[in-house]
Amino acid sequence: MEERLEQERLRKLEALRQKGIDPYGSRFDGAAAIGEVTANYQEGRPARIAGRMLVVRNFGKAAFADVRDSTGKIQVYFRKDRLGEEGFELFGLLDLGDLIGVDGALAKTRTGEITLFAEKLRILSKALLPPPEKWHGLQNVEIRYRQRYVDLFANPEVMQTFRKRARIIAAIRRYLDARGFLEVETPMMQAIPGGAAARPFITHHNTLDMDLYLRVSPELFLKRLLVGGMERVYEINRNFRNEGISTRHNPEFTMMEVYQAYGDYRAMMDLTEGIVCAALDEIGAGREVQFGEHKLNFTAPWPRRKWNDLLKEYAGVGIEDEEGLRRRAQELGRDPTGDKAAVADRLFEACAQHNLIQPTFVIDFPLALCPLTKQTPSDPTLTERFEPYAAAMELGNAYTELNDPLDQQQRLEKQIEQEPGQVRTVDGDFVRALKFGMPPAGGLGIGIDRLVMILTNSPCIRDVILFPLLRQ
Repeated sequence: MEERLEQERLRKLEALRQKGIDPYGSRFDGAAAIGEVTANYQEGRPARIAGRMLVVRNFGKAAFADVRDSTGKIQVYFRKDRLGEEGFELFGLLDLGDLIGVDGALAKTRTGEITLFAEKLRILSKALLPPPEKWHGLQNVEIRYRQRYVDLFANPEVMQTFRKRARIIAAIRRYLDARGFLEVETPMMQAIPGGAAARPFITHHNTLDMDLYLRVSPELFLKRLLVGGMERVYEINRNFRNEGISTRHNPEFTMMEVYQAYGDYRAMMDLTEGIVCAALDEIGAGREVQFGEHKLNFTAPWPRRKWNDLLKEYAGVGIEDEEGLRRRAQELGRDPTGDKAAVADRLFEACAQHNLIQPTFVIDFPLALCPLTKQTPSDPTLTERFEPYAAAMELGNAYTELNDPLDQQQRLEKQIEQEPGQVRTVDGDFVRALKFGMPPAGGLGIGIDRLVMILTNSPCIRDVILFPLLRQ
């Protein structure tokens, strides 16, 4: 069927060329965004638009068509006496999915629909494959992700999601720029994968004959910049982690990391609230958004809940009770072996995380889980770390950064001992940088993809990544 349709379109393609018409068009200046044309409608006003023709209702010597661009759609009316013989012949060689340019005047039909009455028509690109069936769009999820180029024009809500994503990222940049943060770029390929406990992707540089790792985090490079005197820095970057794929995980993802000299994790809580509220303001969402069955309220300040208190509340045991932790893990079918902090972390994920629906800062993590974090002055077994949660999803991670080089060296070495089989090496240059003196600082990472998921009510991370990784 598809082959037959393509053959018919190829016939029309050749007919266009026989008429001396380029079926793949040329420059078409002055086209207005269709969304703006309809929003600023005035009777009789001339307009020029360009877009994809997706619906046609043909009546012989006249026809209506819906033309869509990234901002919206408009009905276009084609009549032989307005377009002339050649123009109407050109219309007859068009198919659904073709990209066209139209000049005309605006008016409303008897049903009150804003319509562009076509006076000139140009073809800008001939589509050789038809768009999805007009009433149902592109619904197959697997095809939607693989053929995002069709998904975007077939499903207007998908286009709107990605337009919102772009606006959210732009709002974050404006918010940070206005507060004196400097946007920087750090290496995507690193000799030592550092800054996060994650399995990296390995690549090889032929000229230098050395293995490199796609970064799991830019953290250690951004902290080097603090040493150098860049006191407020951020990067909106791509990270790569050679781990599982799920509705909340993609091996390649977008992260925003920010570091502020002379701050701490409390300053990062304020910054997190400000960033999210700026994003909400940009997309006009107020302070409440719907995500699935939940209405989430992002009004600041968000609740602060201690990690161990939540563990006790939902798992029924605290980190201080090692025997109880292992027993509870066995009851839940979780791995009870290894360091007690690792067992407690598994229990937190199993028992507490799915209860964190409203925006919440989970604070004061155990020292054993935080090799890059400064200890809490009142309790050296804890660290000044928080994770923001919403809709049972971890949205980020933040610390009062550890800037003691000797303590940092010891903790990195201990982390390597506790994670056999992982790609782990102490980054000696990073420790050397700390020896030159890094100011006390707060650091924050926010997962952009997950934040966009929540702010656009998208249930799967693949819904907010234009080209997610898929099996061949």
